[in-house]
Amino acid sequence: QVQFVESGGGLVEPGGSLRLSCAASGSFFSIVVVEWYRQAPGKQRELVASIGRDGGTTYADSVKDRFTISRDNAKNTAYLHMNSLKPEDTAVYYCNARGWARSPWGQGTQVTVSS
Repeated sequence: QVQFVESGGGLVEPGGSLRLSCAASGSFFSIVVVEWYRQAPGKQRELVASIGRDGGTTYADSVKDRFTISRDNAKNTAYLHMNSLKPEDTAVYYCNARGWARSPWGQGTQVTVSS
């Protein structure tokens, strides 16, 4: 099983940027699909982006052209590069694997976009 720890969140002004990291333990990281989710207060957790083991990516419409997901299998780490941040991006961000490799959710990392 792969375990994930998220980091890199913080307070940023609208229009700013952040890079989130998702550090994984376990020996299967390179073959799993990695997903970034977010959960805003009072809302359900939503899928933001995913990256396959071949590097193929998908994005939610709300973040397309602003967010970029990437992975470094040598470091067992995935990233979410977030640009042009908006107040509606404020949420706790989580990463996890898809399907058979899904793990218990971690604590996530808080992103707050505010002036």
